[in-house]
Amino acid sequence: MSEQAAPSRPDRLRRAIGRAAETALFNSRWLMAPFYVGLVISLAVLFLKFVRTLWDFILEASSSSWKSTDTILGVLSLIDMTLVANLILIVVFSGYENFVSRIDTTGHPNWPVWMTKIDFAGLKQKLLASIVAISAIHVLEAFLNIDHAFDATKMTWLVAVHLVFVISTLLLALSDRWADKHDE
Repeated sequence: MSEQAAPSRPDRLRRAIGRAAETALFNSRWLMAPFYVGLVISLAVLFLKFVRTLWDFILEASSSSWKSTDTILGVLSLIDMTLVANLILIVVFSGYENFVSRIDTTGHPNWPVWMTKIDFAGLKQKLLASIVAISAIHVLEAFLNIDHAFDATKMTWLVAVHLVFVISTLLLALSDRWADKHDE
C-alpha cells in the first residue's frame, strides 16, 4: 500500500492562488450585467423615439400633400425601430443567459421559450438576420426616396454594405451547419 505524500507548502500555495484566480475570472462575468442594464435603458430611449415618430407619422398622414411613398417610408421607419428593439432584446436575454447567469423562469408562465434557449450560434444567426433586415429597410428607404435626393455613391455603398451583410450571414449559417455535421 503506497501512501501519497502530502503536497508541499509551495504546491498548496500554487493551488490556492490558482483557485483564487479561477474564482475571480468566473465572477468577473457579473461585470457584464451593467452592460445589459444599459441596453435595457437604451430600449426605453428607443421606445420614446418610437412614440415620437409614431405621433409625427399620424399627424403628417393627415396632410393633403401626403403621398403613398411617404406612408411606406413612415411605416418602414417604425419597422426599423421595432427590429432594432427586437435586436436589443435578443442581445439582452440571450447574452445574459449565456454569459452571466441563468434566468429563473419559474412563476413566469408567459415567458417566451426562446429567450433562455438561444445558444451562441443561434445568437449570432439572429443578430445577423436582424442586421440584414435593418439594412434592407435602409436600402428600400433610399430607393423610395430616390426622387427627392439621388446620390449614386451613397446608393452604391448602401447596396454594397447590404450585400456584405447578406453574404456574411449566409457564410456564417453555412459554417455553423458544416460544424454541426462534423460534430455528429
